[in-house]
Amino acid sequence: MLRKPKDILAIDIGGAKHSLALFHDGRLTRRETWPTDVEGGRPWMVDRLRTLGREWRQAEPPAACGIGFGGPVDFAAQRVGCSMHVGGWEDFPLSAALEEALGIPCRMDNDANLGALGEYTAGAGRGCRSLLYMTLSTGIGAGILMDGRILRGADSLAGELGHISLDPEGPVCSCGSRGCFEALCSGRAIEQRTGRPPAELLQDPAFRAGYIPTLARGLRAALLLLNPQRVVIGGGLSKAGETLFAELRAELCRQIPGSLPVRVDIQPAALGDDSVLWGAFALVAP
Repeated sequence: MLRKPKDILAIDIGGAKHSLALFHDGRLTRRETWPTDVEGGRPWMVDRLRTLGREWRQAEPPAACGIGFGGPVDFAAQRVGCSMHVGGWEDFPLSAALEEALGIPCRMDNDANLGALGEYTAGAGRGCRSLLYMTLSTGIGAGILMDGRILRGADSLAGELGHISLDPEGPVCSCGSRGCFEALCSGRAIEQRTGRPPAELLQDPAFRAGYIPTLARGLRAALLLLNPQRVVIGGGLSKAGETLFAELRAELCRQIPGSLPVRVDIQPAALGDDSVLWGAFALVAP
């Protein structure tokens, strides 16, 4: 008797938007995205996911649900550490709350980790033994895969690339430090500093001339520390096009010492906005 394919529900919770996807027999068959009510905080989001999850149930419930969360996650305990963009998430057992609400097994990880996993299994990281995935969006985060395994670190905080300080006298970051990579280069930081949409500014050569050296300086630290086979960049700002990527590769080659010739293989996310959803699927798929 043939085994009936099982559905998998995937959730991506970001600082500005949230997405749901349904996978059937390993194929993404339904996907929707909505803006996040930042003022509503955690209670609004949990109630929203509870409602959507029930609405999306098929004749049979999904076999499991994978969740990508935009902030630090204690993976072993399956609890949210905090959100740098939306209040009320500190030490919240999101997986358990959704398991109770939806009646299916749920498993969660940091969204950048799942972006890395998604691109590794189904996107621009296929075939790579080591991969750094950086999300360049409302905030900045990174997921690291070594030999096919997510590198989470002793406290599930590996990959917090956005909170490396590049300028001790720079603007205050959401984490409380000054001059963090995220406070200088994220979409939210750009808009707060200029009052203009980041996507528009990234088409301006004069803006890129000042922005790309800082972006490269943050990535340079990761390349020299990890020496990944490939870097995949996802998130809204990664859609600026090949001009951005070509200039970033050239700037990294200028910044990296000739005596340390680490590879500079920088690619846009092949899965676009779906990298985290594919990673959430891979996290719980049998």
